[in-house]
Amino acid sequence: MARAKKRLLDRSTDAAPVVNNYGVLVSPIITEKSALVGGSGNVLVFEVAPKATKTEIKAAIERVFKVNVVGVRTCNFIGKRKRTARGQGYRSGYRKAYVTLKEGQTVDVVEGL
Repeated sequence: MARAKKRLLDRSTDAAPVVNNYGVLVSPIITEKSALVGGSGNVLVFEVAPKATKTEIKAAIERVFKVNVVGVRTCNFIGKRKRTARGQGYRSGYRKAYVTLKEGQTVDVVEGL
């Protein structure tokens, strides 16, 4: 057991963390508010993984859509408590990212819909 732990620790120190693009980006958010914010065409709104950092979000957007990202703003939404016929429950929380693209670049998120 001790050997396995030692080997595991040795591997973790020299291996760089691999970030999966689709593990960071959950889905695009297509609402009236996101349409108003992205009216100029260079702001995108995404639901992202709760533990994703701004640099991971920026890298994932640049790799998936092949655009230059100027800035990333994030918001954490806490799940609300809701009552049902069977008692109380919670909605799940999520994290939203507003991604600003370089001037002149656009991405059509709803292209395949």
